Amino acid sequence: MILNTAFIFLCILITNGVFCVEDEVKSVSVMEGESVSLNTDVQVQRDLLILWTFGPQITRIAEIIKRDQMNYIFVSNDGIFRDRLQMDNETGSLTIRNTRSEHTGLYELTVTSSRKTLKRFNVTVYAPLPIPVISSTSSNCSSSSSCSLLCSAVNVGHVTLSWFKGSSLLSSISVSDLSISLSLPLEVEYQDKNTYSCVLNNPIRNQTKHLTANGLCHTCEEQSQRSYTIPVVVGVLLLVVMIAVFGGIVFWYIKNRRQAPQSGKNAMKKMTVYSSVVMS
Repeated sequence: MILNTAFIFLCILITNGVFCVEDEVKSVSVMEGESVSLNTDVQVQRDLLILWTFGPQITRIAEIIKRDQMNYIFVSNDGIFRDRLQMDNETGSLTIRNTRSEHTGLYELTVTSSRKTLKRFNVTVYAPLPIPVISSTSSNCSSSSSCSLLCSAVNVGHVTLSWFKGSSLLSSISVSDLSISLSLPLEVEYQDKNTYSCVLNNPIRNQTKHLTANGLCHTCEEQSQRSYTIPVVVGVLLLVVMIAVFGGIVFWYIKNRRQAPQSGKNAMKKMTVYSSVVMS
């Protein structure tokens, strides 16, 4: 309320008697690295001023002045907006390219002609979302009938982390801070065949990890079978490799034994021919 009152007072103060129209603050969301356009919904005409400012310091970042034969255009190329701003000469709409988290904030548009129009855009730039990680926090072998799962995500902010069973929401946790770690536990039955999903989302994106409970959770009997099966499989693979190596060695030995007599006969023939030539 105080902010709106101050904004209206500022509008009246700077207009010098020109009628002022204030729009509601429009919220705009964009993923980091993408572009976002802030539209003026006006057409640039003679005797018109379009001014864009950013942040609490009301920093001028773009401007169009059209008076009679003069047409002045300014676009900031400094600081966080270097090589990122583009303004439409016909409408004054502002585009921010390759957005970063520091571009989050309040953008104010002032359009002055026969009346003054003020528009505000609250832009939020969201960082890319990682795929959540699901792990089992239960012991390798437990007599309990349930298994403990944990879904986690690191270095995230302004997100919600949720567990779903099919399409049904089971639990969720939200955070508005920046760059923190989130985790959400879940208890499931060992023999549960349902599909569970852990979803990390913000207002414009989501990342999902699916699993079935028996994909991570195993009973003591299953663990015993797995512990017996793995060594057997490894032993069979080693035996196959050893047989292949031994067979290769035997094949090489037999091949060389067969080639040795043939090489000796060829050498004797060459010696006989040579002796005949010398004697003649």
